[in-house]
Amino acid sequence: MLEKCRRIIAVVGHYGSGKTNLAVNLAVDLKAAGKQVVLVDLDIVNPYFRSADFAGLMQEKGIETILPVYARSNLDIPALTAQLDGAIDTGKTLVIDVGGDDAGAAALGRYSRAIQEAGGCDLVCVVNQYRYLTRTAQEADEILEQIQAAAHLPVTGVVNNSNLAYETRAEDIVATLPFAQEVAARHGVPLAFTAVRRDLIGQVRKLDAHREYYPVDIYVKKIWEK
Repeated sequence: MLEKCRRIIAVVGHYGSGKTNLAVNLAVDLKAAGKQVVLVDLDIVNPYFRSADFAGLMQEKGIETILPVYARSNLDIPALTAQLDGAIDTGKTLVIDVGGDDAGAAALGRYSRAIQEAGGCDLVCVVNQYRYLTRTAQEADEILEQIQAAAHLPVTGVVNNSNLAYETRAEDIVATLPFAQEVAARHGVPLAFTAVRRDLIGQVRKLDAHREYYPVDIYVKKIWEK
């Protein structure tokens, strides 16, 4: 699956859909596959769950990071950095963690022309059917359309990240596959894959072996779980 990814991958979606956890997993796995990886925290909306929190982990794994000027401080100011402009022009693999909904995607829109001139990107929209406001394919597609308009870039695929946190069963994931497929079909893009917690991947594949699954580790945790 990773070998199909373009050099620039931007992860968007509804608030709480699991964008940051997916972005961290992609960065770690692409690095393990031999890529020069830069994880970009472009979430200037949510001060609580952002990839800036994993700067130490990224350093351990040899992954570069580009973080908002005020990340990990008590200032919540939407300050962007020119570092991303420079990184887009390199041959490095960029994984961009974008803020939630259209408000977060507007920050990505600032870089849309540079991204297009560099050959475009995989703009993947993460959906979680168990989240408020994305429980139907129509609701999820409406948010997807708003995100795409704000980003000034086309969504190229949908990622199903439907889960119930640690209460998730394999059956819960498989039950959402028709939903995710309908979201993708409404927008005319492929269902890229379904993200599955690593310890559940075997059970999910036994229930439905005909889909593309991506095993993920849980890096992003609730404040009380840290």
